[in-house]
Amino acid sequence: MDTPFDPADMPTGICMRLSPLVSRVLAPNPSAFTYTGTQTYVVGTDTLAVIDPGPDEPAHLDALTAAIAGRPVVAILCTHTHRDHSPAARPLADRTGAPIIGCAPLTLDDDGPRADAAFDASYRPDRILTDGEQVTGEGWTLEAVATPGHTSNHLCFALLQESALFTGDHIMGWSTSVVSPPDGDMAAYMRSMQRLIDRDDKVYYPAHGEPVASPQRWARGMMGHRKQREGQILRHIATPDGVTIPQMVEQMYKGVDPRLYGAAGRSVLAHLIDLDQRGLAAAGADGRWHAR
Repeated sequence: MDTPFDPADMPTGICMRLSPLVSRVLAPNPSAFTYTGTQTYVVGTDTLAVIDPGPDEPAHLDALTAAIAGRPVVAILCTHTHRDHSPAARPLADRTGAPIIGCAPLTLDDDGPRADAAFDASYRPDRILTDGEQVTGEGWTLEAVATPGHTSNHLCFALLQESALFTGDHIMGWSTSVVSPPDGDMAAYMRSMQRLIDRDDKVYYPAHGEPVASPQRWARGMMGHRKQREGQILRHIATPDGVTIPQMVEQMYKGVDPRLYGAAGRSVLAHLIDLDQRGLAAAGADGRWHAR
């Protein structure tokens, strides 16, 4: 979560070819939470799909329109409905006539700071994809892979012709993903991570960060990081007087930008809820967590 970045290293508004079937356009929304910004992917050569159209920013919509270059768009797909991913779907649909397809709508207020944008209340898909359903165009097929955890409605999309997986925020190329209760679910996230480890994808295209060329190794590293955090939490709550989440964050996230402490606390809470459900942790009335 503390990887430095320079937005100038990733120019926005330029369509960059990544493979024979995949191009990307970076949205102008860099931050400590989105890294260099949200990456919108354009799939296909003659007929296209657009994945994670991003924020409703006029410059970004103009850049996507230029990248599409008048070619037919058969689907605008969203991995999930945080506001840095899906709000441009409807205005892009208005420009192209393409249907909005992908994750289910979800609007939810949580009770703490996030490391990403809040939910997009305007998202209205024309078709909801379930696990294993496909969208096809000339020379390409995208298959939905359900990956709840970061959000309950999160989908990845597998490009079958290139053994590639568009991972949204489930796996990012620069940081671990925040899992923020009540919708974020650590147990579901870990199950989804194992599912990706068991696949044979050759490359990940995340919504934030560079493509991942060794995807299973990267996913195992992310999963190992989560298990390491769980071990840290178990050691902290084993103290006789228990410990609060802010106390754990201060010790566990040394060297991290303090602006991210609130988001880190959300992931700690997600771990604690999972440990509670497994009979390993319990919350006291004073906000301190204890081992069971």
